[in-house]
Amino acid sequence: MSRVRALVAGFALFFAAGAIGTAGAVAIDQPLEFENERQEEQYYRLVQKLRCTVCQSETIYESGAQLAADMRERVYEMTVNGRSEEEIISYMTRRYGDYVLYKPPFQLNTALLWVSPFLLLIIGGVTWLQVVRRRQSAETELTESERRALERFRRGDS
Repeated sequence: MSRVRALVAGFALFFAAGAIGTAGAVAIDQPLEFENERQEEQYYRLVQKLRCTVCQSETIYESGAQLAADMRERVYEMTVNGRSEEEIISYMTRRYGDYVLYKPPFQLNTALLWVSPFLLLIIGGVTWLQVVRRRQSAETELTESERRALERFRRGDS
């Protein structure tokens, strides 16, 4: 019976530690208190501009990941402490890189990200044209020995 109690106590400690570890994070449905409407608007605008670096295809507003909750909490704290939108975005990009922005800016270090779809399309188109041209030229151009063999074939010579 003591083993069962120890096991139950262990599970209880495990779940309590998990609950305490995530207590500070801002949950998606958690009501937040702001000093004014401007702060609330700024917070919701920011959490919809920042990408979850774990989920990658979701904003931190949409994501249920622990990191996204931590990021929401940090945005909330900075917003309530009077930081501007630019200051918060600057902080997040310093910490996580431009990737944290759901729409990264066009800069030298992100140029390949923006231009790569067009480059791939151009490279694919040029490659396709070259293949088509080679096939056409290969079909129409015969070597001298091929021409003689074709001529013999047409005459019926073996």
